[in-house]
Amino acid sequence: MKEDIKRTKEKSEKQSKEKSKEATKSKVQEYIEAIIIAILIAVVIRTFIVQAYKIPSRSMVPRLLVGDHLLVNKFIYGVKIPVIRRIIVPITDPKRGDIIVFIYPNDRTKDYIKRVIGVGGDKIEIKNKNIFINDQPYKDAFGIYSDDTIYPAIMQPRDNFGPVTVPKGSLFVMGDNRDESADSRFWGFVDLKDVEGKALVIYWSWNSEEQDNLLKKIRWQRLGNLLH
Repeated sequence: MKEDIKRTKEKSEKQSKEKSKEATKSKVQEYIEAIIIAILIAVVIRTFIVQAYKIPSRSMVPRLLVGDHLLVNKFIYGVKIPVIRRIIVPITDPKRGDIIVFIYPNDRTKDYIKRVIGVGGDKIEIKNKNIFINDQPYKDAFGIYSDDTIYPAIMQPRDNFGPVTVPKGSLFVMGDNRDESADSRFWGFVDLKDVEGKALVIYWSWNSEEQDNLLKKIRWQRLGNLLH
């Protein structure tokens, strides 16, 4: 009788331990599944919907400053298949005036950010810093010029350029800081398939040149600024 009770007790303890192990295993499995799902969601969001980007240069001053952190809308110009960059769900194309992030044609490991000046079919010409599109003066509401010097086209294309016609499926882009921007004047057109997205909003801005006050390093007034 005592042996039967002992066996029953041992069996019960064994079953209890097995259930405990199964419960622990189940929780670990749940955690792993949750982590995997979270990673997949993050990858999908970064690949197809929105991505963070940091401004590294002065080429888009004053609209964008060095140390600005942006969110880029990757969905607005269509859904692309990664790597081959083929658009499978077209939505809209970049328009003149859009601030876009794109793969730099001369080094595909880098992303650049510029403003669209010309789209496919546009005739672009620059005369003494003045932009002409399709032989008409361009109302340049965003460009600034920090250098009064005007270089002839034979020296460099910064101030006198073209005329050129933007090929179909391409864009002509420039930095808002016209005199301090390496852009389509120097290295050519941007292929539409290389456009990553449209700049959406500044979510963080950090002034690394500020030395006196840590809180002043944060450009509070720029946080949440929508980009256009």
